[in-house]
Amino acid sequence: MASRDVAFWKEAINDEMDSIMSNQTWELVDLPPGSKPIGCKWVFRRKYHTDGMIQTFKARLVAKGFKQREGIDYFDTYAPVARTTSIRILFALASIHNLFVHQMDVKMAFLNGDLNEEVYMEQPEGFVLLGNENKVCKLVKSLYGLKQAPKQWHEKFDHAILSDGFRHNNVDKCLYSKTCDDYMVIVCLYVDDMLILSDDMKGIIETKRFLSSTFKMKDLGEVDTILGIKVKRNSGGYALNQTHYIEKIVSKFSHLKIKDANTPFDSSIKLEKNDGRSVAQLEYASAIGSLMYAAQCTRADISFAVSKLSRFTSNLSVEHWKAIGRVLGYLKNMKELSLQYSKFLAIIEGYSDASWISSMGDNLSTTGWVFTLGGGAVSWGSKKQTCISHSTMEAEFIALAATGKEAE
Repeated sequence: MASRDVAFWKEAINDEMDSIMSNQTWELVDLPPGSKPIGCKWVFRRKYHTDGMIQTFKARLVAKGFKQREGIDYFDTYAPVARTTSIRILFALASIHNLFVHQMDVKMAFLNGDLNEEVYMEQPEGFVLLGNENKVCKLVKSLYGLKQAPKQWHEKFDHAILSDGFRHNNVDKCLYSKTCDDYMVIVCLYVDDMLILSDDMKGIIETKRFLSSTFKMKDLGEVDTILGIKVKRNSGGYALNQTHYIEKIVSKFSHLKIKDANTPFDSSIKLEKNDGRSVAQLEYASAIGSLMYAAQCTRADISFAVSKLSRFTSNLSVEHWKAIGRVLGYLKNMKELSLQYSKFLAIIEGYSDASWISSMGDNLSTTGWVFTLGGGAVSWGSKKQTCISHSTMEAEFIALAATGKEAE
């Protein structure tokens, strides 16, 4: 409230409270004897476009769910999200079959979930009702921060979309499809981000109309960015890149004096566990996490290096930091690389490989695989094998078994 942007933050706070009140999220009651209310707090953040410009000011009222007690005010907490592999396959299919891909965002998604448990919360700061200071909010709908909020939201969405004739995908429960006489439509849900694909604009328009009548939706038009991944449509199909994200992580670790590199890893360096004191362990874990997100989304080329370096988060040395710097230097040099999908090939191709005893100390081999569709990679992995192989052929068969599972 003391910042220059106070007017924007006040508007964001009022928008949040308007949504909460119109949704009838809680009712004011006296606290029953023996019950204990959980607290809540305001969380403020700026949302940015992929080019770094401020998009919106966001204020979120969050319940202090860490004070909830399992078996009393919450039970199950699981909630599925779409696999990034599924998202890439959808863009490959969209390129092959020339599908339209649109995007929608659910406003205040977690407020839609219905609560089955009795949860009491203190009144939010700045909105305590005069004359009712001793009353508490009895939550009727779920709220951000509650342990069960993601599960309740997914249940609500799942029930709503299945009622409109959509069917689950057999493998990914966050993919829904519907086939009508004149169009086919697919919906992919990742928490509150949604992709809608169809071979006819009529399918997209009708799906948007249904969703907007059921939930408060924000229509983002043709897909532009999903999960921080920039999506570009060109004459050949769709291209996915993380240029802005890479710039952000290179800037975050700029103190490492990052130099441009042409490859992500120097195979001549043998990394070993550090028996002495770890060097900046928390920051190393943060760097690995940042690189993992790039490796999982669009940068298959750093998978091996990140998998290798992530094995040393508790016993690292200066050499490991140099290797991290090299991966960052490679990303900085190759930040414009993207996954490009086109009309060919319209079949899934898979490749499997193994490097025998590549892990110093425990004599374990490394498995690697990649699957392509529409000319671009849709699934990949580089993982240390869990059992010792006695020959190169045995290591290859272990890798092939892992690749077979991924293929299925």
